[in-house]
Amino acid sequence: MNNSRQFPIDFYEYLEANSLIEIKGGTSRETFLKIWMVQVGNRVFARSWNKSPKSWFTEILKTGLGQIKYNNRVINIRGKKVDKDDAINLHIDKAYLNKYNQTHNLKYAIGITQPEYANYTMEFLFDKEG
Repeated sequence: MNNSRQFPIDFYEYLEANSLIEIKGGTSRETFLKIWMVQVGNRVFARSWNKSPKSWFTEILKTGLGQIKYNNRVINIRGKKVDKDDAINLHIDKAYLNKYNQTHNLKYAIGITQPEYANYTMEFLFDKEG
């Protein structure tokens, strides 16, 4: 999937400078959750760490919708699950390992780049109409 609807420039800057980004999946949740997100080119991805049946990930799977909060700004997003066999997963793995390479994060970065996490990968699209 090509992200033809790129995010605002200040979002990419925030994503690069911050390790935790707030997300809300679906349309009925009231609170945001802080998660890791990575950028590959102009595309934005995240993986579900807990693989929980009730999570931001599953809510976006159900509805296709969500929101990201950064710099006190909330933007609407659409989400699409990345196929576990898609070659982009190797680039997402690299992005996680490069961004979260601090000593306290490294074991989690290695964990989230294991093959089973490819099936819990979501791509986000900026929904400027939403």
